[in-house]
Amino acid sequence: MSAEAKVRAPEKTLAEQASDPLTHRFECRSCGFVYDPEEGVKKLRIESGTAFQQLDAYSFRCPVCRSRVGAFRDIGPRSKASGFEENLDFGLGVNRLTPGQKNVLIFGSLALGFAFFLSLYSLR
Repeated sequence: MSAEAKVRAPEKTLAEQASDPLTHRFECRSCGFVYDPEEGVKKLRIESGTAFQQLDAYSFRCPVCRSRVGAFRDIGPRSKASGFEENLDFGLGVNRLTPGQKNVLIFGSLALGFAFFLSLYSLR
């Protein structure tokens, strides 16, 4: 990667990220591995900021199952809610959360439940 490419680009809005295919994540249909351009792949020495389209189609393989580039499908930017479009209106609004927000909700509620459980020991 050249020095000019490493210069930090200005931050983009969510709408700009959704329309820019260089920021989209790609999922392997064989094993479920998700290539995120913001993270790269340390195992394959792919630096963060490398778009999926910039990868060499002949030499790149899935780091988990060794599938080729053709086995990957575009799942959109990181800020996009996961799931099928027709199902996003169900589930009391939880279906519109991004995967990161769902993780915070799940593990936060588990930690809160554990804290409540430990607080029962203070009762006599």
